Amino acid sequence: MVDDVLMGIAASPWALPVLFALVLGDAFLVVVPGEAAVTAFGALAVTQGEPALFWVIAIATVAAVAGDAACYAVGRVIGLERWRWMRGPRARAAFAWARARLEHRAALVLFTARFIPFARLAVNLSAGATRLPAGRFLLIAGAAALAWASYQAVIGAVVAALLPGGPAVAVVVSVVLAVGIGLAVDAVLARRLRARG
Repeated sequence: MVDDVLMGIAASPWALPVLFALVLGDAFLVVVPGEAAVTAFGALAVTQGEPALFWVIAIATVAAVAGDAACYAVGRVIGLERWRWMRGPRARAAFAWARARLEHRAALVLFTARFIPFARLAVNLSAGATRLPAGRFLLIAGAAALAWASYQAVIGAVVAALLPGGPAVAVVVSVVLAVGIGLAVDAVLARRLRARG
């Protein structure tokens, strides 16, 4: 039953537009499952042969760049104090951290933040607010988005290729693995930041 649903999703003409919407939404709302969608579609590309892995990566890359550029534009036009959530202690700390890092290591920070949901939002907004040149931002954001989309989709594809059990098993295991890796990276980075700060 679940396999049939997943096969229908993979074959649907709406598959890639839905993927685009989820990844784009993930740029603004960390609760939108953009990463999980890319990983799941990567698994479906192997188990079902559609959508093709190339298109999963391409669509996820374009959507990620569009979302990051929109956050950059919001930061540039509106700044970092317009809405109440931006003035909270956690958001202010994230913005201060992002600003300090962007001054000295913009490429490294932008690239790394693409892989960390809340950091991504803070860094992209801060990049706009601090007037990081748009051309430089887009170049780095594009490279980071391609690396991120490839990483997420390939996790799904590799798990699906190695694990028997059909699309449902491949999707669930690959998403759990991707989330687990993401949580581990978040924990290591948070520990390093606490040690430095």
